[in-house]
Amino acid sequence: MSTAKNINITLKIWRQKNTKTKGGIETYKLDNVSTASSFLEMLDQLNEQLVNDRKEPVAFDHDCREGICGSCSLYINGRAHGPDTGITTCQLHMRMFNDGDTIYVEPWRSKAFPVIKDLVVDRTAFDRIQQAGGFVSVNTSGNTIDANSLPVPKDDADKAFMAAACIGCGACVATCKNGSAMLFVGAKVSQYALLPQGKVEATERVLNMVRQMDEEGFGNCTNTGACEIECPKGISLENIARMNREYLKASL
Repeated sequence: MSTAKNINITLKIWRQKNTKTKGGIETYKLDNVSTASSFLEMLDQLNEQLVNDRKEPVAFDHDCREGICGSCSLYINGRAHGPDTGITTCQLHMRMFNDGDTIYVEPWRSKAFPVIKDLVVDRTAFDRIQQAGGFVSVNTSGNTIDANSLPVPKDDADKAFMAAACIGCGACVATCKNGSAMLFVGAKVSQYALLPQGKVEATERVLNMVRQMDEEGFGNCTNTGACEIECPKGISLENIARMNREYLKASL
């Protein structure tokens, strides 16, 4: 038996035409929102109401709506991805809110993530960091090498897979008081550093990725741990420590 019900809410949403213009909070009333709907479905409902009223809809990012792509980056009531843990915004449901609630919705706040429009930010800084060092060399000459010819300890394989689970949503940056991207970069460095295939470019990779991170304008890490808490994939701070070790070794 379904326990879904309809609620009425007030939305305080950041509106901004483009990167160069000044933005601000605008208020919207939205009635009959099903608690079974997702947060993004609620925004779809709001936009339908705005279009019917001949007003410009709210721009927000989304793609898979399955917690995989990391596009749905929203700061909701002071928390990255909203008042739940281990989820992205598309996995947040309206049952987390009550009838009559006022909900604040903002974009990620970071110098390295400029606002494109409304709730959409430019996260291509993450792409440039990965491009700076996210590759491995594989010898493809001669006969095909059997996959089992390079044994990987299970503990290393598990940690590599856990690091690779990072979807690059940017919640770590939005949550960090310094706007640091260390958790993201640490995860991307770790997923290669733990595997034998990533050893060839290990030194060049970590130096290039950290340099690019600094050039993008991300802040420094002060180990508050907020990034790990709000990460929808539970990426561990252990990856930051591993990246620091790899960086120190490469620097020497």
